[in-house]
Amino acid sequence: MEIFSLTLILLIGALLFSAFRILREYERGVVFMLGRFYKVKGPGLIIIIPVIQQMVRVDLRTLVVDIPTQDLITKDNVSVKVNAVLYYRVVDSERAIINVENFMEATGQLAQTTLRSVLGQHELDELLAERERLNHDIQAILDQQTDQWGIKVSNVEIKHVDIDESMIRAIAKQAEAERERRAKVIHAEGELEASEKLVEAAAQLASQGNSMQLRYLQTLTEIAGEKSSTIVFPLPVSIMEGLERLVNNSPDQN
Repeated sequence: MEIFSLTLILLIGALLFSAFRILREYERGVVFMLGRFYKVKGPGLIIIIPVIQQMVRVDLRTLVVDIPTQDLITKDNVSVKVNAVLYYRVVDSERAIINVENFMEATGQLAQTTLRSVLGQHELDELLAERERLNHDIQAILDQQTDQWGIKVSNVEIKHVDIDESMIRAIAKQAEAERERRAKVIHAEGELEASEKLVEAAAQLASQGNSMQLRYLQTLTEIAGEKSSTIVFPLPVSIMEGLERLVNNSPDQN
């Protein structure tokens, strides 16, 4: 009889002890009564009726999930491997427990499929140069789809985009060809601008005969300064024609 009484006292004490729960500031307790949702409690000290009520703890802090490396094919048929990191938190404890079996597993799997789906719609150049926009697109899609689970996706960051060695060499060749193309374009633009300036200068000199003579003298001075033993000095055709007329009109020709 004494043993039965002692056992009964210990059982009652255990039940009373299990009725008290302490939830931290970042925790909430989703309470069910006889299997039906009752309320969300916490933080602090809460009382649960043993057997009749059950409680599920939910962490409200931001969770960090490393999305494993995903193999995908880009829009321009390039095979790449991409991994990312996901930041999210629970904003509605009731929906996070009732609407999905395991919200952490579900969010992680959804992030993997969304990553492959979104990045597969873009070309390789966009994956390498426009990560910020792609991060925002993935975050917006995940946030919309997880809203029914009481989840808020705050950020998605693409960490690495791994490309095959052969594709890296092809990209390097493409970049080199692009640089050569730009160099040729710049050189051609420079030649065009120089030719336009030469045409303007020639027109200016042709309009004023004295300026042409001064230019000849300047050129002769530059050549003489180079200590050259031979100086070739071009004469304008007009001067040659003038000399020819003088010779033809001279008294000796009469």
